[in-house]
Amino acid sequence: MRGHKIARGLLLSPPLQGGVPLPNDDVIRLCRRSGGMLAPVITVEPTAKKVRAAVKLAEENRKEVKAFKVRLGYVKASAESPVFDRVYDYAESKSLPVLFHTGDTALSTGDLARSHPLTLDGLANKREELTIILCHFGNPWFEDVAELIYKHPNVYADISGLTTGGAYAEKYAGWLARKISDAIYFAGGADKVIFGTDYPVTKHADTLALVRRLEVDDSDKEKILWRNAERVFGL
Repeated sequence: MRGHKIARGLLLSPPLQGGVPLPNDDVIRLCRRSGGMLAPVITVEPTAKKVRAAVKLAEENRKEVKAFKVRLGYVKASAESPVFDRVYDYAESKSLPVLFHTGDTALSTGDLARSHPLTLDGLANKREELTIILCHFGNPWFEDVAELIYKHPNVYADISGLTTGGAYAEKYAGWLARKISDAIYFAGGADKVIFGTDYPVTKHADTLALVRRLEVDDSDKEKILWRNAERVFGL
């Protein structure tokens, strides 16, 4: 991060072997070792016990925790499942955003019906005070995400985990830049688009290069790179 002049960031639980997320306590400990560079995001799994534990941990560490994360497509629950209500209530009361995995899943067993970004439309309608962030811009459903961030004042999207290697990496990066640029045109600006990497899936340099490719004003690139995240997460 320092090599790319990134001052602050969020740390989310990476999946361990078998797809199980790193315990949230460990994420908080790692953030404390970062010298103030990283702030924790609490991953919430869809059981009543784990939801209670996530809310309790967030309250005990409320000066540090910046958001919650729900792994749509990887868990057997949708965004509107009642099991998450307690998290949403707490997040609203503390003005904490909730991040949702949206779009393609890394595993062939992922549930695209639950990770499709349009599944968040109902939640955004019901909970207008809940800040909702669609991770990975709903890839490949960029146009649907463009509509959601345009329609709902409380919905944002990040550009994490999008770039990959492979024979067509350069052409794919160009395709991504066009899709995101088009979404920004539709939304009328980049006020709802947030930088992210999903490191180590995507390196910082790759996402920075993606932002440079966008055919938008420099002021919008600045919003994407840091201004929006600073405002939304209170960094």
